[in-house]
Amino acid sequence: MKLFVDTWGWLALADRGDAKHEAAAECYRERSRVSKQVVTSNFVLDELLTLVFLRLSFGEASKFANAVLASPSVTTELVTRERFKAAMELRMRFSDKPRISFTDLTSMAIMKDVGVTEVMTADQHFTQVGMGFHILPD
Repeated sequence: MKLFVDTWGWLALADRGDAKHEAAAECYRERSRVSKQVVTSNFVLDELLTLVFLRLSFGEASKFANAVLASPSVTTELVTRERFKAAMELRMRFSDKPRISFTDLTSMAIMKDVGVTEVMTADQHFTQVGMGFHILPD
């Protein structure tokens, strides 16, 4: 089963000082070993690259970012015009949830499009939308 990794998931993996690092690392190891199919998006990577270079030393951030970008297990899905439109439709549908970021909405559109239900994140919006997503690590 494929695993979508959200910005939070990548940051927890990158930062050994993060309280959820060990849980995220174990989840990622298990999922990438079992399915070898880790999915993320260009919008998530944009957020990640901004935040990881703010949070970690340049050397640590560079090493982590390059490892993610070079990993054969990671597929980067693009937010195309059609997926952007689908995310905008979700924005309108979830008018009662204004705190959901547009990046998260694009992730949800991609997850629906490629059939991914499990997401490595701490963001409860993924379950609150009722689209069948399951947050990992538990």
